Amino acid sequence: MLYWLTEFSHGGDFFNLFRYITFRAGAAFATALIFGFIFGQPLINLLRRKQGKGQPIRDDGPQSHFVKAGTPTMGGLLILSALLVSTLAWARLDNPYIWIVLLVTLAFGLIGFADDYAKVTKQNSKGVSSRIRFGLGLLIAAMATYAAARFHPDALTGQLALPVFKNALISLGYFYVPFGMIVIVGSANAVNLTDGLDGLAIMPVMIAGATLGVISYVVGNFNMAEYLGVHFVPGTGELLIFASALFGAGLGFLWYNAPPAAVFMGDTGSLALGGALGAIAVCIKHEIVLAIVGGLFVVEAMSVIIQVLYYKRTQKRIFLMAPIHHHFEKRGWAEPQIVIRFWIISLILAMVGLATLKVR
Repeated sequence: MLYWLTEFSHGGDFFNLFRYITFRAGAAFATALIFGFIFGQPLINLLRRKQGKGQPIRDDGPQSHFVKAGTPTMGGLLILSALLVSTLAWARLDNPYIWIVLLVTLAFGLIGFADDYAKVTKQNSKGVSSRIRFGLGLLIAAMATYAAARFHPDALTGQLALPVFKNALISLGYFYVPFGMIVIVGSANAVNLTDGLDGLAIMPVMIAGATLGVISYVVGNFNMAEYLGVHFVPGTGELLIFASALFGAGLGFLWYNAPPAAVFMGDTGSLALGGALGAIAVCIKHEIVLAIVGGLFVVEAMSVIIQVLYYKRTQKRIFLMAPIHHHFEKRGWAEPQIVIRFWIISLILAMVGLATLKVR
């Protein structure tokens, strides 16, 4: 929104700064962070008054989690509010990719909000039917993938770009939309499964978001894309604004979500943020790199799938409990120990993901 101030610029003055994505990205980060610090505690107080008993604790979960009873959920509202305000303020609103990612984020946030609301009002950990959530998620992802493909350059439409291999493309044709649906919905649900310990999900989301933001900037810059041998997707550099706002909003939320958490992000936040990561990856043609950068989320999701399939076949469990972070809890790891080690893994995977830009 503030980009229009460049109309007052004649070059070399303050308003000229608004032309630069890097300047607006820094401003977006600061705006979202300050928003989180200002409105975080008032929102937590409001959620505590409205929710009463807070988020229901699963009966089959680790015993250590029962001390968290009464903690309010839907803290994702703080993240989404900061993200929305900051992005609208600093991004170019004539950029289609900004709207695709922003609308996917908000739509998945609404699904998560409905699920959190059902859990809190009914004091039941089941919430909205998984079929309804999954179906709505697929519909949103289908529209987002189709829209992104319409704005991609003709040479990249319906193509799957491979990392490491220079100019390597696999034509998916009409199957690209179903593929994009899997990426976005899979990312949303993987982050949702990861959100099980205080601070566990938000930091890896911030790391993955920042990494995808850097890649967006490179992919959207012709000179950088040509130098590094990656596919140039005009306009995607603006997604760095969104990614920076996400990082600032996440940091503001982490202030209150750090152990012991004063608020949980809930499905409102986890589904929205996971959907956002998937949508960015689809827009910038780095879907496979998302699986690397977000490898922690992949492992969390796969631990659940493996556990369920193995149990149905043998009536035995591979993990003491799934998702896998609960397995380590059952083995006696302290919650902060699990969280910080998973953060370290996320950072390592982000570095590997960034390395794919250079290794061609």
